[in-house]
Amino acid sequence: MFNHIHYEYPTLKRVTSSDGTRVYETPTGNKYPSVTTVTGLLKKDIIQAWRKKVGDEEANKISSTAARRGTRIHTLCEKYLLNEEVPLGMFDHEMWNSLRPLLDDIDDIYALEQPLYSNHLQVAGTVDCIAKYKGKFSVIDFKSSRRLKTRDDIHDYFIQCSAYAVAFEEMTSIPVSRLVILMGVDDEKPLIFNERRDDWVEKFKTLRLEYKRVKGI
Repeated sequence: MFNHIHYEYPTLKRVTSSDGTRVYETPTGNKYPSVTTVTGLLKKDIIQAWRKKVGDEEANKISSTAARRGTRIHTLCEKYLLNEEVPLGMFDHEMWNSLRPLLDDIDDIYALEQPLYSNHLQVAGTVDCIAKYKGKFSVIDFKSSRRLKTRDDIHDYFIQCSAYAVAFEEMTSIPVSRLVILMGVDDEKPLIFNERRDDWVEKFKTLRLEYKRVKGI
């Protein structure tokens, strides 16, 4: 059984515009872009080049399949950590069975699929999990991948999680110094990445300024 620490978080209103931009409205009326929308700037050119190479139809098919599988894996992780029955789909068994033992190293869960915001960073978003991982207080992100990835492939994940860590500390006064990525990989063992929050926060701040320059918010 996983231990959950109760904390009263404020309610955020999430709005997605016609161009896909996700904005959260805070209790004080501020409207902030989502963390993932901001970090999306990092791979915008790469994604556009990839779509041009494979064609829109194939790109849409691959992206849609990956998004559905990612959502399923997130749901399985969430239900497992909520001590609920985990309903497996026909395509999830292998990846789930590889990830599940890693989740058993999680305890004292403070946030699970929880919207957070930061006035300091002027950003908001929904964090996968904030808890102790192997005894260290961490922002934990659940990912799935068709192929093995390296640390250099996923800088955007670390930058994303650093923003969640700042937002959580701002809202609760509890510092979170570690970032953990748990990644299931097709036909491979899962990957675990550990990073320090303070190695990535300044990179998010730089990206946030660029987003404001481009989008005006």
